[in-house]
Amino acid sequence: MAKVLLVEDNEMNRDMLSRRLIKRGYTVVMAIDGQQGIDMAVSEKPDIILLDMSLPVVDGWEAAKQIKANPLSAGAPLIALTAHAMAADRERAMSAGCDDFDTKPVELPRLLGKMETLLKAKGIAPPEKA
Repeated sequence: MAKVLLVEDNEMNRDMLSRRLIKRGYTVVMAIDGQQGIDMAVSEKPDIILLDMSLPVVDGWEAAKQIKANPLSAGAPLIALTAHAMAADRERAMSAGCDDFDTKPVELPRLLGKMETLLKAKGIAPPEKA
């Protein structure tokens, strides 16, 4: 089962997205701030990371840089999640080390498609659709 690290400080967003991912067969672990996300990217060894960019303690931009700079977590694909939908925001996320970018509110089919593409590129089969 593919393991997702969801780094999201908003409880409602975290609950909604984690339930929908679990329903589709993913294992989900959660962090509520950027520092916890950085730490869990190493300790939990997720297959993929969904990273909110507006986080307390360490923001998502810096968290992405630190996750990708650490050889113990650098291999996990990283998808930035943000309400900022401008082209410059996408470029900033990609330059911080994110592998893809998705806007909030999350459209689950679109996000799942991005996740599946990144997982397949790593040789990890996404869960069968429920």
